[in-house]
Amino acid sequence: MVMGVQEVAMVLGRTIHLHGASRFEFLSDIAWVRHEVCHVKQYRQYGMIGFLARYLYQSMRKGYYQNPLEVAARKAEADPGMLEGIEII
Repeated sequence: MVMGVQEVAMVLGRTIHLHGASRFEFLSDIAWVRHEVCHVKQYRQYGMIGFLARYLYQSMRKGYYQNPLEVAARKAEADPGMLEGIEII
């Protein structure tokens, strides 16, 4: 609602949660998958608390679109190597 879109994905740890989109719709959009997988990798790098603290701090400081974690995820949308080593079950 805040972002003005009906289809949303949110990562918690290593799980991508969908709202308003089916698994098929999500997996059919490779850029979207890469974006969310980037967040999964960020969780791996920083840990649960570290990621959430950074994400909230940067969102408050710079806003959603300029949050460095979101900037990196948008850049990852075009990275064909982003899905290497990732298993989707």
